[in-house]
Parts: sequence; C-alpha cells; structure tokens
Amino acid sequence: MSDCGCEKARRDLEEYLRNEVCKTQHADIKEHLERCPACRDEALVATTLTDVVARACKESAPEELRDQVLARVRAIQAGH
Repeated sequence: MSDCGCEKARRDLEEYLRNEVCKTQHADIKEHLERCPACRDEALVATTLTDVVARACKESAPEELRDQVLARVRAIQAGH
C-alpha cells in the first residue's frame, strides 16, 4: 500500500465512501485519510451530508398535506 495523495483521494472520495473502488484503491485512500487531516475532514463532511440527505428522504409528509395534494390532483384530473 502507498499513500495515494490528496488529489487522488479527493477525486475518488465519493466512490470510496460508497465502497465502489477496488481493494487496492480502497486501502490507498484509507491510508491517506488516516494521515491527512484535511482529506479526512472532507470525508467527514461528505459522510455527514450523505447521512442527512438519506434521513430526509425517509421522512414523509404530514397526512393532511398528503390529502390536500391528492385532492388537488384529482380536481385537476377531473377538469381534463
């Protein structure tokens, strides 16, 4: 294994975080992140952002809003 450097680590960071790189690349990027605080911070931001978006996608609209939207859609469809 060898430290791949900031440029490569940052270029491949998203794929690394989703485990979409080969084992060698994964090991090289992991080693780099262990040694480079700036890239490690960038990885933390990317991971945090991904987690926040994933949680937001799991939330559902309030039932009242859902009913209002469906009623409006039905009204529009009835007019066509």
